[in-house]
Amino acid sequence: MQWVQVLAEGWATPLNGFMREREYLQCLHFDCLLDGGVINLSVPIVLTATHEDKERLDGCTAFALMYEGRRVAILRNPEFFEHRKEERCARQWGTTCKNHPYIKMVMEQGDWLIGGDLQVLDRIYWNDGLDQYRLTPAELKQRFKDMNADAVFAFQLRNPVHNGHALLMQDTHKQLLERGYRRPVLLLHPLGGWTKDDDVPLMWRMKQHAAVLEEGVLNPETTVVAIFPSPMMYAGPTEVQWHCRARMVAGANFYIVGRDPAGMPHPETGKDLYEPTHGAKVLTMAPGLITLEIVPFRVAAYNKKKQRMDYYDSEQ
Repeated sequence: MQWVQVLAEGWATPLNGFMREREYLQCLHFDCLLDGGVINLSVPIVLTATHEDKERLDGCTAFALMYEGRRVAILRNPEFFEHRKEERCARQWGTTCKNHPYIKMVMEQGDWLIGGDLQVLDRIYWNDGLDQYRLTPAELKQRFKDMNADAVFAFQLRNPVHNGHALLMQDTHKQLLERGYRRPVLLLHPLGGWTKDDDVPLMWRMKQHAAVLEEGVLNPETTVVAIFPSPMMYAGPTEVQWHCRARMVAGANFYIVGRDPAGMPHPETGKDLYEPTHGAKVLTMAPGLITLEIVPFRVAAYNKKKQRMDYYDSEQ
């Protein structure tokens, strides 16, 4: 359902449905869609099916997608192709460790993928008290226009804002003013889809983000808080391209990238699954992100001499 929402709201444009085999192969091997230009799209957006589903639906020109007993979308002109799970995981995550939480889900899914054109019947609501934060790319662009923003810098996080995050966002705003922008606006854009069990639940994160604004840590007059509907895949530098590119679609022209973005400890060794600086480095080289400037993460700590948070200096 979360991927249906991602597609319906235009986060994965120009996709108009779940990936067909040609799009899937381009994504898996090149991190891009190549028909009609180089368009960064680094994670497969796919619909899985079992053998029984394929036998039942193969030959249909369209069928409905159901969620919790109700019809939410119609998939037209479906195309079935093999779901080679181990190859997908090796390419997308750089590992096939079955204890990785998202890989575990992939391995339990069906052996077929279905591409096709998606018609979503109604706007998707979760009725969890947070729907007012679920703004589409078009709605975010309009919000930025209404705020007279001449620069939009985006920051994604899957946990509460801490002091280092706050310093980075405050400093980015200051730097943009110094560069001549008159009205830089922050898009504080927490990930709102599935996350692993030990991440802080979305409801509590949103309450904490609201408190950060209420306390004036971030300026509510120049900040938009919204929810990004994608699930978290913990695919490191491959996934961070998706995170960055989706914010570009929503109108951001600066993207703050953190340490070890979309990373996690290896499920078996406990070491970083991805080298922590590679995400930021990959973003500066990734094709199809040319309209976005990357703001790299800097380590922050409490400066006892200044008695405030400051960027880490080994000499102090």
